[in-house]
Amino acid sequence: MDHVTGLLAAQPPLFEPGTASGYHALSFGFLVGEVIRRASGQDVRAYFAEHIAGPLDADFRIGLDSDDDLARCSTLVEPVLSAEMKTALTRAFANAGPVALAALANPRVQGRDANDPGWRRAILPALNGHGTARAIATIYGALASGRLLSAGALATAREGQGRETDVVGGLGNEWALGFYLGSEERGFGPNPRAFGHDGLGGSSGGVDPESGIAFGYTMNRMGPLMRDDPRKMALVKATFASPALA
Repeated sequence: MDHVTGLLAAQPPLFEPGTASGYHALSFGFLVGEVIRRASGQDVRAYFAEHIAGPLDADFRIGLDSDDDLARCSTLVEPVLSAEMKTALTRAFANAGPVALAALANPRVQGRDANDPGWRRAILPALNGHGTARAIATIYGALASGRLLSAGALATAREGQGRETDVVGGLGNEWALGFYLGSEERGFGPNPRAFGHDGLGGSSGGVDPESGIAFGYTMNRMGPLMRDDPRKMALVKATFASPALA
């Protein structure tokens, strides 16, 4: 962790802060984790275990530290891409700007990397959270119920920072402070201010505090999208269309 945070501290910004939005796909967890370490004296894995997962009895860990947990992990299966999708992906990397290449190809992370025991044991807080769908829903639900953040802190955390085309992923995003907002894509339900985050391949978690609904979705057969996998979107649509919510 110290090596990575040291490199990040020494790196000049790739664009003037406030002029663009760039998804810190690999580095966001190190940046936030260093703030947590300096404020609490604990690394992000220990802090999360003691203050979030433990009190909530949520089966979720940032990096694994036991052989038993390794044995419980599903093996990720990379998506089967059509010829058209392979061509599009090759073209996207060929045309990617320096910011996108720095974020996604330094080095380029493949789904199969996450199956390596060394990867699973490392503290990679933006990359190797391991947990069940129930645990993800539990943690997001605790945000909505006030168990993790006060109402004022939650309002600040989900405050939109403006909609832009992200210079890393090339997608139209509306970020809050660390979360995606559902925005016009309605990625976390019909409420555009519902929020959450998607994982590469299709996993997701989110919450609509106004309705009190939180959800988690996990899978081992990866899809090709960075956001709003069709399986997740079908789950969200079915959940909010349930007669039980009428």
